[in-house]
Amino acid sequence: MRKKIIYLDDVSHSLITIETRLQGVYDLIPVKTTGELYELLEKITPDLILLDILMPEENGFEILQKLKSDPLKSLIPVIFLTTVDEKKVLAEGAKLGAVDFILKSCSGGKMMECINTHLGTPPEKPIILAVDDNPGTLRAINYLLNDKYTIRTLTRPEKAISLLSVIQPDLFLLDYNMPEVTGFDLLPQIRSHPDHAHTPIIFLTAEGTVDNLSVAIHLGARDFIVKPIIEDVLRQKITDVLQSYMYVRRLRTLAE
Repeated sequence: MRKKIIYLDDVSHSLITIETRLQGVYDLIPVKTTGELYELLEKITPDLILLDILMPEENGFEILQKLKSDPLKSLIPVIFLTTVDEKKVLAEGAKLGAVDFILKSCSGGKMMECINTHLGTPPEKPIILAVDDNPGTLRAINYLLNDKYTIRTLTRPEKAISLLSVIQPDLFLLDYNMPEVTGFDLLPQIRSHPDHAHTPIIFLTAEGTVDNLSVAIHLGARDFIVKPIIEDVLRQKITDVLQSYMYVRRLRTLAE
């Protein structure tokens, strides 16, 4: 059975271009107004929505916010269609929950490749490297996250740098207060590695003071989690940070 895609754009020739590129591969449903979109979504649940950012009544960000606020529609993956190639604008889309973006000027092959990524074989699990001298904390992290992520753990932080190219993590969880090499010591070493200048780092800490957290952010950490770890908080922060990172990483890849 073909996957069903709704694509929203107020410009007729854009709809025709999309249909020409994708017809015969997916069941395509074009819509030109947000009203049509909302009405259609009450009747069917598509496998994916292609959403133009620059719409006259509501822009793509506003539409996406409404979709994400509805439990029945929030799980539908949304890809932005855009002529805007500005990182700030596209990063905002990632923050709101878009899974990707497609420049309207891209080739049909690139458009198909992007869509297939989100409708085809599920991607490999993101890799998280957790570094903590407390084995109990690492066991808890593995238990809470291994359904969605590939978890690698280290109790000896001095080994982390030598393993970066081998493990190739997509995110680091670093304990702040370790006896020999602290998270603060490890963070600049990670940032100096050529593959991890931008890889997100989240601190784990039982000492969530303003001074400690300010230093962490200044050194390049993206967020922090105060122990004892609460599952919902851990999952949400990792989801938010990784989603934004993967989106921006795709931007850098296209720019290069």
